[in-house]
Amino acid sequence: MIKVIGVRFRTAGKIYFFDPGELEVRRGQNVIVETARGVEYGYVVMGVREVEEEKVVQPLKAVLRIATEQDDRTEEKNKEKEKAAHQVCLEKISKHNLDMKLIDTEYTFDNNKVLFYFTADGRIDFRELVKDLASVFKTRIELRQIGVRDETKILGGVGNCGRELCCHTYLSEFIPVSIKMAKEQNLSLNPSKISGTCGRLMCCLKNEEDTYEYLNSRLPSIGDYVTTEDGFKGEVHSVNVLRQTVKVLVTVDRDDRDIREYKVKQLRFRPKRKKERLDIKDEELKELEALEKKEGNSKLS
Repeated sequence: MIKVIGVRFRTAGKIYFFDPGELEVRRGQNVIVETARGVEYGYVVMGVREVEEEKVVQPLKAVLRIATEQDDRTEEKNKEKEKAAHQVCLEKISKHNLDMKLIDTEYTFDNNKVLFYFTADGRIDFRELVKDLASVFKTRIELRQIGVRDETKILGGVGNCGRELCCHTYLSEFIPVSIKMAKEQNLSLNPSKISGTCGRLMCCLKNEEDTYEYLNSRLPSIGDYVTTEDGFKGEVHSVNVLRQTVKVLVTVDRDDRDIREYKVKQLRFRPKRKKERLDIKDEELKELEALEKKEGNSKLS
């Protein structure tokens, strides 16, 4: 076991482990730490605790000190400098006529480097831009191309649910999301309906996957034949996953058919396997992939 603390450098960012040494670091404090890109100012989201050594990326960097008032003022000044640098970079991008969108600007705590995050459709030759920026800021310049999901995470926004985006508020890392999860939840498979602000499949599909898998495992499929507790045999017409009810088309008399609703516990049927629930026909999957590409959503996860 090894003693660590968890530190974040931006809202909803990834949590990194650091060695607290002899310092008494508490959650909620700001600390100055040594990172691969230099000295940084971070926020403690996890106090001192012991974790297994295999969960820690070695070598473990040390906490230099708990942030002082002077460090807090330095960080505030850096934030102001980032706004000015962002505007300068926008002007330089326009000057060099580059097809790129500047998303964010970040100074390292020691001002040893300025990072510019941008998106672009393809590769960008920004060598002249870097030279131009270096002559203005007199420090190391790094331009980092990011994807649309990272762009949305940085900028934030409001989702279809009316709440702030999960990736911007608490989701530290993106999780794989697939079309199969939408099918499991009986959602419309139109990419525009199940895509988030970033244009990729909504991350919240993963949040409810386990619940829907469990609930669906207790239900028959549409078209299956079941036996009801009142002695009828019939074909499943529709199911309500959340209410755990099933509508069954039963034959009451010889020619009289009726749709009746039952709770799942009132029915007898052969349980289905998980794999059968998740299967999507190859033709259907190809059609969805083609539709996603057409609308600019080239990834299914």
